[in-house]
Amino acid sequence: MKQLAFLTLNDPGDFVMDDQHAMAPLAALGWNTSVVAWRQTRVPWRDYSAVLIRSTWDYWDDVGGFLAVLDSIDNATRLANPLPLVRWNLAKTYLRELENKGIRIVPTLWPERLDAASLANLCDQLASDEVVIKPVVGANGVDAFRLARDLGREPWAQITARVRQRRFMVQAFMPAILNEGEYSLMFFNGEFSHAILKVPARGEFRSQEERGAAIHPVIPETALLHAARRALATIATPLYARIDMVRDPNNDFAVMEFELIEPSLYLRTDPDAPLRFARAVDEWFRQPGTAGHRAGPTPAGVLP
Repeated sequence: MKQLAFLTLNDPGDFVMDDQHAMAPLAALGWNTSVVAWRQTRVPWRDYSAVLIRSTWDYWDDVGGFLAVLDSIDNATRLANPLPLVRWNLAKTYLRELENKGIRIVPTLWPERLDAASLANLCDQLASDEVVIKPVVGANGVDAFRLARDLGREPWAQITARVRQRRFMVQAFMPAILNEGEYSLMFFNGEFSHAILKVPARGEFRSQEERGAAIHPVIPETALLHAARRALATIATPLYARIDMVRDPNNDFAVMEFELIEPSLYLRTDPDAPLRFARAVDEWFRQPGTAGHRAGPTPAGVLP
C-alpha cells in the first residue's frame, strides 16, 4: 500500500478533528494512513508517498519552523496543498488580491498602526460602527477583537498591548455573523463537496467550535455556491479548499477567508464527504510527476 502522512499538531487539546473519517475510504483505495506531528524531528519523509497538511493548528506560533518543515517534505515527497499555495495563503493579505480580481470580500483595511485615535476614522472608512481587528497571520480567532466606535481608551490600551508587535487588519463587523452565521463551503479537487453554517455562541462573534459555535450541515443556496466557485476560480485548483463566507448588508455573499493550508473539513457533517475526499486525494496523487505543484497562486481566471 502507498504510505500517506496526515500532518498534525503534537497535542490536539480541545480541538475538534475529524480527519479519521477519511482513513477507511483511503485504505480502500490503497493508502495506508498515519498521523505525524509536524514538530517531530528526523522524520524520514521519503518513506511516505505523500503528505497532507491537516490539523497543524499551532503553526502560527512558529511560522518559520513550519515552513522549514514543509520545505523539507516538499524536497522529499509530494505535499498537499502545495508549498507555493501555502506561502500565498499564510498572510491574509491575499484578500487584497482577491478583491483586485473582482471578488467581493468583507470590507477590509490594512493600517500601518493601530491606536485609539484612529479607531473612529477606521469605522468611518468602513462605514461601520463596529469593526473586527485580527492578525494578518493567525488562526482560530486568537487575538481577534470586536470593537465599537466609542471604545474607551483603557480597553483599547489593553488590546494594543497584545497587538503591538504584529501586523493586523481591520474589517467591518458583519451583523449577519450573529443574525445568521458564517458559511463554510468545502471543495475537493475543485469540485464542491458539502457546506456548513457556523453559528457563534451567545456573547461570542467568533465561529470556531472550540469557542462554542454550533455547526449545521446546509445545502447552499445558488447565489452562495456561485460566489464561492467564482472566488475559487481565481487560483489554480487546490486539492482541498474551504471558503468561509458571510451575507453582507446588500444580501450578497462576501469572502471572509480562503482556508487552503489546514482547514477543518467537517467530514463528519456529510456521510459521503469522507469518500469524496479520499477519491480526490487518490486522484491528485495519482497524477504523474509533481502534479501537486500545479496549484500555486497563479490566477486561473474569474467566472462571469
